[in-house]
Amino acid sequence: MKIWAVANQKGGVGKTTTAISLAGWLSLKNKKTLMVDLDPHGSLSSYFGLDPDSLETSVYTVFQKAASKQKMDINEAIYATQFDYLSILPASTAIATLDKQLGTREGMGLVLARQLLNLKGQFDYIFIDCPPMLGILMINALAACDQLLIPVQTEHLALKGLDRMLATLAMINRARKVPLNYAIIPTMFDRRTRAAIECLRIMQNKYDAKSLKKTIIPVDTKFREAARDGIPIPIFSPHTRGATAYNLLLDTLLAE
Repeated sequence: MKIWAVANQKGGVGKTTTAISLAGWLSLKNKKTLMVDLDPHGSLSSYFGLDPDSLETSVYTVFQKAASKQKMDINEAIYATQFDYLSILPASTAIATLDKQLGTREGMGLVLARQLLNLKGQFDYIFIDCPPMLGILMINALAACDQLLIPVQTEHLALKGLDRMLATLAMINRARKVPLNYAIIPTMFDRRTRAAIECLRIMQNKYDAKSLKKTIIPVDTKFREAARDGIPIPIFSPHTRGATAYNLLLDTLLAE
């Protein structure tokens, strides 16, 4: 079972799109894939028709049970989607309160890692969609994953979010026995704009080929259309530019 966390300390850079698109391609390859929504906004959950304001069980339930030291089968909070091989552990808007509730309690940074261990043999791949800020949720994701995927919109403000994310990763790695590998993924690239070209050049000059993926995710209106219909783009329109780019990215990640 391979676990990827998708994170950046800036919103709107393509985190949820990256998680859904890669998961969608894996489902088409008949790989059992779980998507975990750790963002209080619940965009990933809403994408698949789940309402973060009204769910009886969610990732919030997992943290509640852990805080009160109650046993829980994580499968109670996992929902099937309408797509074969794709399941979701949805968010609740209540997870926005977890830092205040649990931030000072010992062991709360490993809640998700411990629960996901119970899913070995049940899923082939897991994607964790993170909130855009450092807190107990992101710490849980980084503790649980095998590799960190960092989508970075090809515009200059997004580079600051990348710097913050890498600083957070350095802090986390000091507490880990084995450093966490990461992959920087340029997203929303519009080759028609000078700003996007300059931003991509800065990333290529600053980061080595191992960290910065060669696959660049382009701007593609099909992403919006797929989101409107609640269908992962590899299933909605597999031959479009964006879907093809994510398939190439997945091949690279799987080969590592």
